[in-house]
Parts: sequence; C-alpha cells; structure tokens
Amino acid sequence: MGDNTLLSVFCSPLRYVQGAGAMRRLGAEMVAVGLEGPALVIAGATPIARLAPIWAAALDEVGIAHRVRLFGGESSRREIAAIVEEARSLGARTIVAAGGGKVLDAARSAAAALRLPFVSCPTICSTDAPTSALSVIYADTGPQRGSVEVYEIHRRSPDLVLVDTQVIAESPPRFLAAGIGDAMSTWYEGRAAAAAGRPNMRGGRATLAAVDLARLCRDTVLADGEAALDECRAGRAGASLERVAEAATLLSGLGFESAGLAAAHAVHNGLTAIAATHHALHGEKVAFGTLVHLLLEALSATDAVVREATLAEAKHVAAFFVRVGLPVTLDALGVGAEGVESLATAVRRIAARATEPGETIHNMPFPVDVDSVAVAIEAADAVGRAAVRAGAVG
Repeated sequence: MGDNTLLSVFCSPLRYVQGAGAMRRLGAEMVAVGLEGPALVIAGATPIARLAPIWAAALDEVGIAHRVRLFGGESSRREIAAIVEEARSLGARTIVAAGGGKVLDAARSAAAALRLPFVSCPTICSTDAPTSALSVIYADTGPQRGSVEVYEIHRRSPDLVLVDTQVIAESPPRFLAAGIGDAMSTWYEGRAAAAAGRPNMRGGRATLAAVDLARLCRDTVLADGEAALDECRAGRAGASLERVAEAATLLSGLGFESAGLAAAHAVHNGLTAIAATHHALHGEKVAFGTLVHLLLEALSATDAVVREATLAEAKHVAAFFVRVGLPVTLDALGVGAEGVESLATAVRRIAARATEPGETIHNMPFPVDVDSVAVAIEAADAVGRAAVRAGAVG
C-alpha cells in the first residue's frame, strides 16, 4: 500500500523548446539558461552527418567551443565511462546529446557523473527519454547483452530539451510509431501507480498535474497519432506531428517521471530477456506491455462491469496499435522465434524478469506474481491476435 507520509514531487526540465528548425537555435537556447562551453556533443552517425554543420553554426554564433563524439551504440557502463573520459579531456562545461533514447541516456549518465549541465536534443521521437532524469543502462557484453541492467535516477532533469520537429518529420516513421507506443503507456501506468499511492520515479507522490498530463498524453496520441504518421511519411512537420511530438516527448516524459511507472515498462524489461526481441524498439515492446498492463487490471477486477470495461479498453488500444503499425503479439516481437524453448517457457521467463524485486510492476494497486503476469501476457497476445485479424478484415 502507499506511504501516507510521501510528499508530492513534480520534476521537469529547466527549459523545453520545440518547433521546425529549432536546432538552429541550439546555441542561443543554451545561453538563455546560462550554459557555457566547451560543449561535448554526443551523437550517432546519422545525426552527425545531418546536423554537425548546424551545430557548428549555432554554437559558433554565441562563442561556444565544441567537440563532436560518435556514440558507441549502447547505453552501457563502458560507453558512459568513455564519454566521461572524453568530456574530461575537453574540459567540457556542458554535455549535449543528439539522437535516440540510448544516446541521451548514456550522455545523461556521463553528465551526472561529472555534475555537468545536460542538453537533450532528440532527433527521433521514439521514447519519452529526452525530458527525464532517468537513464536506462543496458548490458553490452556476455549472455545478457542487450538486456536492461538497471534504471539510474539522476539528481537533476535536463537543463534544456530542444526538439526540432522538422528533423523528427524526416526520420523513419517507425520511430514515431514507437514513440506513440511508449506514450500510450504513460496514462495507464501513472493512473495505476497513483491509485496505489506508490512513489513516482523521483520518490514522491504524484501531483494532480502529473496525472492530468499523463491523461492528456494518451488523449492527444489517440486523436492525432495516425495523422502525425501520415505527416511523417510526407516529411512534413504539420500540426498533428507537432502535437504528437509534444505528447510523446514532453507530456509522456513529465507523466511517467512524476506520476510513475507500473506494469507496461516492467514487461518491456521482461521482453529484453529474450534475445529474439532485441530487434524491437523500446516503444514497440512497451506497447505490448501496455496491453499486458490492461489485461492484468481486467483479470484482477472483482467487479464484472469494471472487468468488461477494462477488457474493452484493451481491445480499443490494440486496434489503435495495429492501425499505427505497432506489434501487438508475441510472434510479432519474436518471442518463440529462437526455437530453443517453448512459447510457454519464454512467457514465464518474461514474467519472471518483469516481477523481479524492485520492478515497477509492483506499483500496480494489487499483488502480482509470475503466474498472474504469465496469464496476462497470454491474454494480451490473444487480444492482439484478434486485433490483427480484425484489422486485416477491415
């Protein structure tokens, strides 16, 4: 049960800037919040090829010296240590990260280790990582390679989050769909954690603002998600893409961090224990986790009306996921594809990882265990398969 002594805690970035062409204002926006150079910019190969000249012009304009470092590919302890070493060699006063969630998470951890300001510049809209003080650390060696090792909560949120929606519009639509999947979990998980009185990701009680932002996130994505994907396919930062980018980045980030996580992200972590799922993006796995979350709620409900309403919601969400191209079945995620274990064994392995001590699934307002989660995974898979069949017919 919840701790009645918890204080309400809401955290957010110091400054959030969004719009087409926003990257050209990187230097000016850094100066606006008092950040200084030298700046170490961490990014993947694609953002570097596309944006390095823009960074150079924007930072030179305000007299901020900088160096660009190619991201090593994984948000791991080894990569974080390498970024720390590079920042020290530069004498960096600010760390900037540009790319997807793993780039941001690794650079954020390095900035935290050095107690330096952090600037988050997502170039894809695939997760709600940009606004948070949370880094997900992955194993990059051994048999657990690619699986989630730990969540790392830092002392401070980013000093600046800068989202160039034209860059988002020119990215592969699959990334935006994954961001929609991640964003859809925010309301359901935040609602559950708040109902249970469980601490949010910053150790406090959820505020009214956090819960309402989480709800607005879900509503915005449902209303504009399909149109936003159409705009992304056309390479256009239209009104729907702007709204969904804000929902999947700002609203989802504030919502998950200050309202809390529950089953969906724990199931994501469980899925990472299956090597064949590593091709799936974070938001794709979280989308399936959201269906499991809703099935857990439905199967635990003692009131028949509540049970049926929750099951109907799960079917509605699954149908939406199918329309935006998100995986809603175990088969689509690759579970069982390895051929080294039965599907039932793989499901129990996912459930066991999802219910480890300290996992966010224990923020649900009722007890969960391996058995109940395994049943919910199988039920979610059945709902997903029905949604796929209905979509094919439709």
